[in-house]
Amino acid sequence: MTCIAIDDEPKALEIIERYIAKSDLVDLKATFRDPVKASEFLSKEKVDLVFLDINMPDINGLKLVETLPTRPMVIFTTAYSNYAVESYELSAIDYLLKPITFERFLTAVNKASNQLSLQQKAVSRSEGGETLIIKSGPYTHQVRTADILYLEKDGNYVTVHLKDKKILVRENMNGVFDLVPANEFVRVHKSFVVALRHITTIEVHQVIVNGTQIPIGSTYRESLRARFGLK
Repeated sequence: MTCIAIDDEPKALEIIERYIAKSDLVDLKATFRDPVKASEFLSKEKVDLVFLDINMPDINGLKLVETLPTRPMVIFTTAYSNYAVESYELSAIDYLLKPITFERFLTAVNKASNQLSLQQKAVSRSEGGETLIIKSGPYTHQVRTADILYLEKDGNYVTVHLKDKKILVRENMNGVFDLVPANEFVRVHKSFVVALRHITTIEVHQVIVNGTQIPIGSTYRESLRARFGLK
């Protein structure tokens, strides 16, 4: 994670710098004793995390966060415990009371790392950017989940149909959801599992996926309609 540290006390800033240097999770881009200059930096540069003192001249840390048009994650650092409630109202990752121990620092950084990971996964899902690793004989393919149209039983194999190619995998239909996420795919026939996002039409006996007609087995009809809230 990229970060900056803001504190008007030189010794407090040195401690945060030293702790950051010990951790592989954070990459320090700059330090500031002047909160106004820090605010100017943040208006031009993007960082993932800010270590921010609360009691500073000109503008305190709480007010500084409120002025930012785009808010990075924030870990507040202060000698006063009475700001805790206000800091969490600003969705702070953590609130570190001085003197800050390295163990307490690491706890806060791990929280930030976990939060960043969740944010990145959410963005990836919203963009259809999640990828899957699919092994086919001596080859290993990395494919976007969003590019998979459907999977088809092919003897002792399963054919993964993508927008631009096919991948043959030695797998049976009972293990197909080890290949693809069950929340994004649905089984419609003993020989077919289709991507929910690519179903354009549902008929009585078939679904249309990217122009391809795929049969619906009677055993799977009700579960398919339930996934779309149909009666």
